[in-house]
Amino acid sequence: MYNDHLKLRTVRYQKLVALYHADLFRFAYWLSKDKNAAEEIIQESYLRAWKYLDKQLDENAEKSWLLTIVRRENARYFSRKTLDIDDVEQNDLVDTSSLSVEQNAEYENIRNQIALLAPEYREPLIMQVLLGLSSHEIAEQLMLTTNTVNTRLFRAREQLKHCLS
Repeated sequence: MYNDHLKLRTVRYQKLVALYHADLFRFAYWLSKDKNAAEEIIQESYLRAWKYLDKQLDENAEKSWLLTIVRRENARYFSRKTLDIDDVEQNDLVDTSSLSVEQNAEYENIRNQIALLAPEYREPLIMQVLLGLSSHEIAEQLMLTTNTVNTRLFRAREQLKHCLS
């Protein structure tokens, strides 16, 4: 019976990793702004997910649960490290090698403008655009109301429009 439970648990875990690895890594990378740190954060997140997998019973909330783990592991990682984020070389979140010079410059300008947004606007915008989370899911992650998230998303887009026009 224990072996059956372990097999089912392993299958569920492997499914979670396969489904959400790319999103989790992008989120960890966005939080840490460092590829190596993101890899460490993801590894620690996977260990924690394995440890508490049996407590996560709602399959519809798995992605939010995993994102919460990544956010907390990011905080733990940087509380253990004395790393100055401004000194870390920030690589692109997407492959821009196939873009034209103009497209690359436009992409870089948008990325820089997003980075200049206040964190309360930047974080929900990234969670929606990069991770594809709904306003409700973002609200759960950030422990806000859905209306607050929608307001912040609206203001973030308005600020970006203003800066980019």
